[in-house]
Amino acid sequence: MVTKQLVSAFTGTNLDMILRSNNIETLLLAGILTQGVVLSTLRHASDMDYRAVVVADGCSDKDPEVQRVLMEKIFPFQARVAMVEEVAGALA
Repeated sequence: MVTKQLVSAFTGTNLDMILRSNNIETLLLAGILTQGVVLSTLRHASDMDYRAVVVADGCSDKDPEVQRVLMEKIFPFQARVAMVEEVAGALA
């Protein structure tokens, strides 16, 4: 369990150490406040050379237009954007 202290799940936590010690290189990102937590965690993960998949229908934001722009125009530069069904199928 990692207790998140700031916006990015990596800042102020031992998440990177836990992931690397378990040879985890790909992250699935989902959560509320896409423009905050998901965006910050994705940027941080990308800077640390993790592969990332943003689960689009596993994220929400109070502003639908911000959600759309992030999923369609911003996130694809640093992650794969996929739906829960697609991710679940890939994991099966």
